[in-house]
Amino acid sequence: MRTVLVVLFDDVQSLDVSGPVEVFAGAGARPGDAYRISTASLDGAPVRTSSGLTLVPDGALADALVPHTLLVPGGRGTRTPPGALVDWLREHGPRAERLVSVCTGALLLAGAGLLDGRRATTHWAFCDKLARDHPAVEVEPDPVYVRDGHVATSAGVTAGIDLALALVEEDLGREAALAVARALVVFLRRPGNQAQFSVQLAAQTAQRAPLREVQQWITEHPGEDLSVEALAARARLSPRHFTRAFRGETGVTPGRYVDRTRLEHARRLLEDTADGVEEISRACGYGTPEAMRRAFVKALGSAPAEYRRRFRPASTH
Repeated sequence: MRTVLVVLFDDVQSLDVSGPVEVFAGAGARPGDAYRISTASLDGAPVRTSSGLTLVPDGALADALVPHTLLVPGGRGTRTPPGALVDWLREHGPRAERLVSVCTGALLLAGAGLLDGRRATTHWAFCDKLARDHPAVEVEPDPVYVRDGHVATSAGVTAGIDLALALVEEDLGREAALAVARALVVFLRRPGNQAQFSVQLAAQTAQRAPLREVQQWITEHPGEDLSVEALAARARLSPRHFTRAFRGETGVTPGRYVDRTRLEHARRLLEDTADGVEEISRACGYGTPEAMRRAFVKALGSAPAEYRRRFRPASTH
């Protein structure tokens, strides 16, 4: 029986709490078999979440036993947290066998010095703040979650479910994690190094219609000629002007946008179809399986075949 202690505070994000809790509670032959879950606030008093829900903790942090997994959620309450909460984390966090944060809970861990010298992530909108305020932390803005030793941090909100599923898989095996995922009607398929959101959401939408149309064209035609020259001609701009305007309005270079789009499209085809790697590499504009393999290894740390084996839903194999 592994113990999980969830830290509560005013203005916590309710889904940061309930998402991982539902995952841990659903593991095992019967609910509650594998993990004993408890919650605690500073003084044991109820807390009000950022959405207005009231959560009643099991007790006060001062009375809590050292858990196997200490989980720190995020929410507006992490922006200006009580000093006593950060102090408690600084003192007790290192004693937990596994230290986990969801969303901006990473800001609390960093404030307590628990992320110094480690890789970490948080909600995409707060990665810059985490890096700026805590330069000793190696912030990785893209992944859904990051593991560094016994410390695990996740991106925003629902990414806490992905991380919790990964921890259940580590503790109890893949079948146990799959059973929880099926019960919650979520896919056990998002690897930690998958981007927090799609290329289209990550990049800004261009203001000018010709550039927006080019963005759409890239998304719908990843296998076409997407060189700067070809895209500039489609936008009726010179290559130099197009590159400058595209980066200025989307926040990324045309080449980077194309690379991300092709990688995302290839991932989807590997996950959702039975097409061969050679066929997918052509459809996504890589030309050869080797070029696609290099792109996957560089961005995701695994070759296409391994990615498909690990992250394609079992029912489609």
